[in-house]
Order: sequence, then structure tokens, then C-alpha cells
Amino acid sequence: MEIPENKKIILFDGVCNLCNNSVQFIIKHDKKDVFRFAALQSETGKQLLQDRGLDPEELDSIILIEPGVAYYKKSTAALEISRDLSGGYFLLKNFLFLPETMRDGIYDIIAKNRYKWFGKKDNCMIPTPELKAKFLD
Repeated sequence: MEIPENKKIILFDGVCNLCNNSVQFIIKHDKKDVFRFAALQSETGKQLLQDRGLDPEELDSIILIEPGVAYYKKSTAALEISRDLSGGYFLLKNFLFLPETMRDGIYDIIAKNRYKWFGKKDNCMIPTPELKAKFLD
């Protein structure tokens, strides 16, 4: 598994429609080619989680891994991702001033209901040939 040292890695739920749509949105607005992606369910995703002491079986969160050892979960990950997006979405980072417990409370409600509200795929997303270079598996 080759992990790019100069890219931020986003781990996402590969069977969640909301998560897959979010990945497509991020790719569209990643004009500086900052991000690479892996599904939480993939071998790469599981290994990256284990390397950080996170249990792959207990996560229902987006994870942002910064080059080095730093990582962010849940609402903090989403807001940190917004820093690098084009189109004014970087302004969302301003919500980091809100208490994490409040932000994550809202995040947890969405995460808990994401399959019911947005649906679920039987398998992880398979990227198109054009997008394959952005995915680690």
C-alpha cells in the first residue's frame, strides 16, 4: 500500500450514498488536488485506522488524515476538509468555533440516520477510470 506523503487522506463509508456523494463533491471542488480517498471498509482504510489506534469496526465517521500522524473525525474532519475546497466552501471552517460536542451531536444524528435518509449500496463505490488515481485501493 503506497500512501502519498503530501496528500490528505479522506476515509469514508464506501456503501453510504451520502458519503459517496460527499466524496464526489469534494473531488469536484478539490482544484488543488489535495485529497486522496479510501473506503473505511477497504484493506487500506482498515490499515490506516489501525495505524492510528482506531477500531475499524466501531467507526461511522468520516476521517481526515493529514500528512504525518494527525487525524480528525466527524464534524472536525468535515470542517477541516472545507479549508481546501474551492468555491467559497473554505468559509465553513469558521464553524470550528462551535463546541465540538455540539457539532458532533448534529453529525451523529445524521450519521445514525444516513442509510435511512440517503440509502445504502451493496458494495463500495468503484471509481471511474478518470478518478481512479484519487483512490488508494
